Amino acid sequence: MPHPSPRPPAPGPSHPALAPIDSAEHRAWLTDQFHRLVAFSRQAVDPAGGFDYLDTDGTPMPGRDRELYITCRMTYVFALAHLSGVPGADGPVRHGLTALSGLFHDDRNGGWHSAVAADGSVVPGRKEAYGHAFVLLAAATATAAGIDGADVLLDRALDIFDRHFWDDEAGLVRESFAADFTDDEPYRGANSNMHSVEALLAAAGSLGAPVLAERTGRICAVLIDRHARAGGWSLPEHYDQDWTALPEYNKDAPRHPFRPYGSTIGHWFEWARLLAQSEFALDQDGVGATAWMVPAAVELFDHGVTSGWSADGVEGFVYTLDWDLRPVAGERMHWVVTEAIAAAAALYRRTGEERFHVWYQRLWQHAVAYFVEEGTGTWRHELDADLREVGAVWPGRPDAYHAAGALLIPQLPLTASLAGSILAAKALAAD
Repeated sequence: MPHPSPRPPAPGPSHPALAPIDSAEHRAWLTDQFHRLVAFSRQAVDPAGGFDYLDTDGTPMPGRDRELYITCRMTYVFALAHLSGVPGADGPVRHGLTALSGLFHDDRNGGWHSAVAADGSVVPGRKEAYGHAFVLLAAATATAAGIDGADVLLDRALDIFDRHFWDDEAGLVRESFAADFTDDEPYRGANSNMHSVEALLAAAGSLGAPVLAERTGRICAVLIDRHARAGGWSLPEHYDQDWTALPEYNKDAPRHPFRPYGSTIGHWFEWARLLAQSEFALDQDGVGATAWMVPAAVELFDHGVTSGWSADGVEGFVYTLDWDLRPVAGERMHWVVTEAIAAAAALYRRTGEERFHVWYQRLWQHAVAYFVEEGTGTWRHELDADLREVGAVWPGRPDAYHAAGALLIPQLPLTASLAGSILAAKALAAD
């Protein structure tokens, strides 16, 4: 395990990250940080195809395969950058689309391989809903950004999603299959369904297909309105094929990067933001069938900050809690605070309640003090319980996806997707 790094200096009270959300000073800082993040992320472009897993200094981490979800996430971030007017961002988008159309695509069975080795060979693995949701998100966002060929990839991704992953009877997403789409895994996960909600919202906007947005309402109704509500808003992450919760799943693997034991605080915030976006897609007045969504989003956010913040007596959010709200894994993950920032901003936009703005500023204070490397725009991905950087679960700087959301969402009107919000902001500016 890497040795912990020293704590960074705390931000002063005049730091632009701590200015009001709609102030010119704060927005300029967010924009600058996004540009720096995009510039750092360009180093992940692999000339052999796709995007590499970056180390802390921005160089490819030795011995790491090129992973589908990272290539998709990077393609997505660069598509958002292109939509936002970042010069030259279209090149990495095209680079990502090329990899998704060729290097990662399974020409024999359809769908996408989860990983490709340095020599270009396929790493044996399963066809996972998690990675395929990110293919759908990247393709939909690149389509919204007007990148040639993205619409073809989007159609292909949606076809695979419909034929294999979407379970219309359950109104939810299946988890994984063997490479040839046999051997349906006897496991169902909230995480892959959560990312499917984001992908379906993006695809619905790019294709003008409200039926895809309607699926997000079905997913949210089962996982949040039923399971999270019944659990006092501590959402179970793991289920069997019949969608019966498995509360003891992976109890011996509390630090699993994708399927940890217990309830994952960062996902409560992510779901809160997605509920607000789903409500926008389904019913902008928040009445009828969607009337429960924003109140549930508020419950999830409140549960996160009351049960998750300083749960072990130290500032910040631990990774996971058990069912008695006791810390399980005490590491602090960057993606948790980014999603809390995004949720606070979204709920402030949606409700106008000042308490969300108060939390928004408090969260930025914590993020700048411990996670953000302002000079590069990157974020320390993992801290130990003493708030010093480690890499036990997430070494290096592999992921610009969560940080990009925290930097963009606060600047934009609330719509069903980030691409839609950027386009809506452009339309408002043109009026």
